[in-house]
Amino acid sequence: MDAVIMAGGQGLRLGMGEKPCVELLGKPLISYVIDSLERSSHIERIFVAVSPSTPATEKLVREQYGDHIQAVNTAGDNYVGDMVYAVESSGIDGPVMIIMSDLPLVTPELLDSIIDAYEACGKASMSVFIPLSLCSEVGIRPDTVFNWAGKLIVPAGINILDGKHINEEQDYHNYMLEDHEVALNINTAEDLKHCEAILKKR
Repeated sequence: MDAVIMAGGQGLRLGMGEKPCVELLGKPLISYVIDSLERSSHIERIFVAVSPSTPATEKLVREQYGDHIQAVNTAGDNYVGDMVYAVESSGIDGPVMIIMSDLPLVTPELLDSIIDAYEACGKASMSVFIPLSLCSEVGIRPDTVFNWAGKLIVPAGINILDGKHINEEQDYHNYMLEDHEVALNINTAEDLKHCEAILKKR
C-alpha cells in the first residue's frame, strides 16, 4: 500500500510557521509520521503533498529523505482537491493511506493494525474515527464532530481509499479506534506540550 501525507495546510491555529516543520523534542512533526510509515510492514511508497504555503516542508523532505520520498506540489486550494491531485499525479492505482502530517504519536504498529482492519472490512475505503469521549480524556478540543449511530465521533486524520477510483464516491467503512496515539494531533501550543509529555514517558 502507498501513503500520501497531507502537508500543504497553513497551520494558522498553531501560529509557529509551517506546521509540518514545527519541532517536537528536536524533531519535525512530519518526520514522526514519515518514520512510522517507513517502519510499517504494509507501506511501500510514501508521498508528501505540499503546497505554496509549505515550501520549507518540501525542502525538509528533500534534504532529509532524498529521492526515497517524493514531494508532490499541489495548488493548496482545498484538502480534497489537493488529495485527489496528489494521488493521481503519483500514479497510485491501488489502496492508498491518506494521513495528516501532525500525528506524532502514531506508531508503525498502529498503522499496520489500521491497514489490517481495512483489508478485513471488505469496503473500497475506510475512515478512522475516535470517540469524542477519548478527546476529552486527553484534553483536546476537536474541530469536527459527527453523530454516527448515536455516538459522537471525531475523524482521526487517517483514511484509506481506492486510488484507482479516487475521483468517485466510494463505498466506505467507519473504523472506530480507541487509542490515545491517534487522538492527539497538533493544532495548538498546548497540544504540542501534551505530546511532548507523552513522548518523554515512552
